[in-house]
Amino acid sequence: MLRSLDGFCAHLSATPVSQAIQITDWVIPAVQTVHIVTVASVISAMLMVDLRLAGLRARDQPMAMVMRRYLPFVWYALPILLATGATLIVAEPARSLQNPIFYLKMGLLVLASGVTLACQIPMRRDAGFFERSASRRRLAGLAACLSLLLWIAVLFAGRWIAYVQST
Repeated sequence: MLRSLDGFCAHLSATPVSQAIQITDWVIPAVQTVHIVTVASVISAMLMVDLRLAGLRARDQPMAMVMRRYLPFVWYALPILLATGATLIVAEPARSLQNPIFYLKMGLLVLASGVTLACQIPMRRDAGFFERSASRRRLAGLAACLSLLLWIAVLFAGRWIAYVQST
């Protein structure tokens, strides 16, 4: 029975899958590249959605149309990020699993995804939900600011992992 995170990381690092990833020179750079390109897709899509929610761009287009256009780039990308992130963790478990910034990133990711979903749900019931009144437009602007801050924080935390020593 594994009794600690150290033990789990050591065990995972010694598995044949982890060993194969570690000794194959091209796997980690390739997986990191896919991960980074997918992150760029999510951030770009959320920027477009959030700028529209805030009323700063594409004001001539209904919010529902902008969301329909860009949110698939977020929701379809998240499983790819999960797969590439899991591969990187299997390759170097201690680098992430023993790093407090990794857990910060995961928490921020859950919050950012939740805010995105919270903006999307009322639009499914009523495509003009955020456009029906000035108070709803202000709510959309606040949600956009929160969403953008959270997604950027996820991005920063992801990069920060490389610069913080594991505990």
